[in-house]
Amino acid sequence: MIYIPAIQAALRQFGFDGWLLCDFRGSNVLAQRVLGLSPANVGSRRYFYSIPAQGEPRKLVHRIEQGALDHVPGTKTVYLRWQELEAGLGQLVGGMKTVAMEYSPKNGIPYVGKIDAGTVELVRSIGVDVVSSGDLIQLFEATWDDDQERSHFDAAVHTDSAYARAWRFIATRVREMGSVEERDVQAEIMRHFAEHDMETYSPPIVAVGPHSGNPHYETGSGEGTLIREGDFVLIDLWAKMKRPRAVYSDLTRVGFVGKTVPEKYTKIFQIVAKARDAAIEKVRSAFAAGRPIQGWEVDRTARDVISAAGYADQFAHRTGHSIGQEVHGNGANMDDIETHDTRLILRRTCFSIEPGIYLPEFGVRLEVDVYVDAAGKVHITGGPVQTAVVPILAEF
Repeated sequence: MIYIPAIQAALRQFGFDGWLLCDFRGSNVLAQRVLGLSPANVGSRRYFYSIPAQGEPRKLVHRIEQGALDHVPGTKTVYLRWQELEAGLGQLVGGMKTVAMEYSPKNGIPYVGKIDAGTVELVRSIGVDVVSSGDLIQLFEATWDDDQERSHFDAAVHTDSAYARAWRFIATRVREMGSVEERDVQAEIMRHFAEHDMETYSPPIVAVGPHSGNPHYETGSGEGTLIREGDFVLIDLWAKMKRPRAVYSDLTRVGFVGKTVPEKYTKIFQIVAKARDAAIEKVRSAFAAGRPIQGWEVDRTARDVISAAGYADQFAHRTGHSIGQEVHGNGANMDDIETHDTRLILRRTCFSIEPGIYLPEFGVRLEVDVYVDAAGKVHITGGPVQTAVVPILAEF
């Protein structure tokens, strides 16, 4: 259900005259989410929905899809010819000076940029300035309701426990057979998810040795993927409960197949853990002080720690991403390298903090999920943060 009074209050808060939501053949998934449209019901003609900061919303729909927006309030204009569309669009934004759309200046934050340049040009030709709806999208798509919050905390219990199962599986196979393939460990984690009524869009990453130095490694099988005693292992896993509108839990931890962990792994681990903890504290202190904080600030904090240790070039991705119904959600990312994400971190939103250092022989990434609840309390979900490389053969 779309809550017009709440949206209008947010528009006034941000100083926007209105929000223009539009879509063509499902190209704007953010508008679909805000308007409560099912992907299965996406039409083949353009629609526009204008929500002014004050007053009644207005709709513009095609003649052969007149019912496309009947589930939301507002007056309706029907168009057929392109001239009627342009005239109708002028009526939708009439009287507005600034209108928010799913647009990102210079495409600086492509996760928001769902509107094509031609449509932005068309709206601007009417005499209206188009601004980014990035923070509006967060408020009305990336924030979680109570059911989603519960689904995350429930999922986090099982993603956390998946690690004990994976480490134990590795230890048992190595002791009994001398080695285990990455893909066998991956399959064991997927069994764990299935047993706890969870689902995921893709299976986890299990990466041994040099493979862990590739941030987007795809788990494989065969001689090069065998995990043996003396090997370093990274596991990145994500899943959500099989419930309507459930949201993800996404964690990454590292282990060593032995009883004691060599210093070379511990050294890198401690740097990455320090970066992770600094980023968490950055968020906590901001909310404790009631200070607004943007995504790029968190990335900068973690990156400064790794840079100071001399590994700036070995940290080649953002510090974290928004988490929602997709594992990479539509809220603010912790990013000041791939993008300069100026979106605010809002209450009732969740994101990962996952700094990493990637070397040719191995890589360390430590991922936790951070959830800011309605009261502004900052939660680190998925169990205690990892404080040391797991000595797999000593603990399992």
